[in-house]
Amino acid sequence: MSAPSPQAPSPHRVRRRRNDGRGSLGQPGADLARLPIALDLRSVQVSEGIRAGFAFGVVFLLHAIVEWPPLLSMAFAANLACFCDTGGPMRVRLRALTAFSLVGGLVWGGLGLLRPVGLPVVVPVACAVIFACTYIRVWSIQAQAAGNVLVVVVCIALDRALTPEQAGLTAVMFAAGGLWATFLALVIWRLHPYRPAHRAVADVWRGLARLVGDLERLAALPEPETEAFDGHSRAHRRGVRTGIETARTMILDLARSRERVSERTAQALLRLESAEQIFSNLIAITELLDSRPSPEQRAAAQRFLRRLRPLLVVIARAIRDDASLDLARLEPALARATDGLSAEPTLARLAERIVGRVRIGAKLSTPEGYRPGGLDEGGRLGWRARTLDPLVQNFTTSSPNLRHAVRATAVAAPALAGTLSYGGTFAHWLVITLVLTMQPYYAATWQRALERIGGTVLGGLVGAVLAYFAATPLWQAGLILALSIVGFAARQISYGFFVTCLTPLVVLLVEVLEPGHSSWEIVAERAGFTVLGGLIAVASCLVLWPIWEPDQVRRELRRALTTHAAFARAVLAAGDDREAAIEAAARAAGLALNDLEAALSRALQQPRAGHHPEVESAMVADATLRRISARLSVLRHAPDAAGPVAPAWKDWIVETLKALGTDAPTLPGRPDAAQGPSLARLSAQVDLLTGTLRPGSNRAAALAPG
Repeated sequence: MSAPSPQAPSPHRVRRRRNDGRGSLGQPGADLARLPIALDLRSVQVSEGIRAGFAFGVVFLLHAIVEWPPLLSMAFAANLACFCDTGGPMRVRLRALTAFSLVGGLVWGGLGLLRPVGLPVVVPVACAVIFACTYIRVWSIQAQAAGNVLVVVVCIALDRALTPEQAGLTAVMFAAGGLWATFLALVIWRLHPYRPAHRAVADVWRGLARLVGDLERLAALPEPETEAFDGHSRAHRRGVRTGIETARTMILDLARSRERVSERTAQALLRLESAEQIFSNLIAITELLDSRPSPEQRAAAQRFLRRLRPLLVVIARAIRDDASLDLARLEPALARATDGLSAEPTLARLAERIVGRVRIGAKLSTPEGYRPGGLDEGGRLGWRARTLDPLVQNFTTSSPNLRHAVRATAVAAPALAGTLSYGGTFAHWLVITLVLTMQPYYAATWQRALERIGGTVLGGLVGAVLAYFAATPLWQAGLILALSIVGFAARQISYGFFVTCLTPLVVLLVEVLEPGHSSWEIVAERAGFTVLGGLIAVASCLVLWPIWEPDQVRRELRRALTTHAAFARAVLAAGDDREAAIEAAARAAGLALNDLEAALSRALQQPRAGHHPEVESAMVADATLRRISARLSVLRHAPDAAGPVAPAWKDWIVETLKALGTDAPTLPGRPDAAQGPSLARLSAQVDLLTGTLRPGSNRAAALAPG
């Protein structure tokens, strides 16, 4: 395939593409400037919603029958414990939920006892607890969820002073409610322990199918623009790489929690490994299509992609549903996938490798499955690695997590003092919104504020209408149970949708717990405090110890350049035993590009940062690095398609990328030796990268045909 010299895309056009769609948290979109707030309807968890509704509803209905107020504390605790349960291995969930239940009870009872002492004591103690709750996010997602919910407990606990007897009873009932929800989730109503990990692997295969479908669309275009491939890479490669790492983390956590690698865990790992190798080969095919192939070559690639996509969809469904496949029925389709590629040796080799990995994925879903045997046990992390090391490593002023905890505490202090002194019954919503809306980065805070405010207003209107028709305690209890099920089932769709479903539940609960307030009054106060808290949170991220995104972009770009230098060194090195080194380097380069694009996305959403010269240059550099990575994937999987290459050019490519990543004052000189056709496109991309990041240094060389 031909290798013309590349042209630098305009930074503004890089951000605007015709095929850009708004992404979701699970599937980022191609346009980095758009907030990923799209709904992910595949994430509906009906069983989780029913279980959470049952945990809360049983206690609430019991209170409706016996009318004993402490049962409301127990029901509330059961509800909050369900918020803390983010899934994962049983042992990890047990630790998190048990700790939340016991600590939450102590916090509520202790702050209730302190409330009469006065603000000079209450506010510092509450702020210390809030700091701890926001800082423990460094441990894990489970710890972050538990910390956020404990912030809610802190704010509500300060509403009323408690006597020692009341404090003790409240602490016991809160712990009982949390442990009841834990017992229900982990003992009585256990979800399949392997299901989350296998669902994550299925999502990876489904992401590969989407990538293939979009790549087939590009192959069908007579002359696809360079920017179309940039949009394709950002929309799909970033999402698939994130999905692979998420699935890998879940599988390894599952193995560590069970202290061994079971056959089911090994099966998931093998499926994930096959998917990752398919992903690497598809990146190489993307590069072939982007290098302006002939119409015949493009048609052959389109034919292969059209046959491949249904196979990926079938395997993804089998993994998701834990169903069996008939490999004999799939074999003709697998064999037919590579028909007609003999005239294109590079594409044929890539297609054969892909089909081989698809065949492994299909075999793992047959009734016979795969019996690995002889697997090593998964090692468990010690308590120091799990708890102490993350706290120490993040306790630095450069840590976004520490800055976030300090910022949240500093803003919560005056808000607590003001609401406790002059606020009304619902003033705690201001502090809750402040702390839960605030995130380590401005872009995430802005997105969370928009979703929380919009969801609160819309959900409040729905809640007021429902409250109007719920005229009896029985109707109220039934609606609360139904809304709890719907809210938790929709938890993963999007944060805004979750808040929309949650707010009607809050409105009805407040009417039950705080009689004498109309539903419209509750909605108005909640909306007002939410809007005010969201605005203060957004402003605080810009004023108090802000993380200036161009600086983050610069650091992530250096890391991406360094990892791509290592990737190039591994691919271009001689020897037959380098596959493990290439795999590790490719993974590191892909993760570094994901982190760079995350920093770019935050920068584009931060006021004025999106027009910073370094951000504009990094946008072009990111697209160029994607192409360098793709070209290296071609050389990795089809080395026989490359002709003889002068070693000087290999060294020049590696050393130039390394020098750009380390900000070396001088760059290596271009070799005088013949370049060879195999590296023409790769060296041209390195020239383009040099011209973008070091204007004037290699401007003439950037246009040289090599």
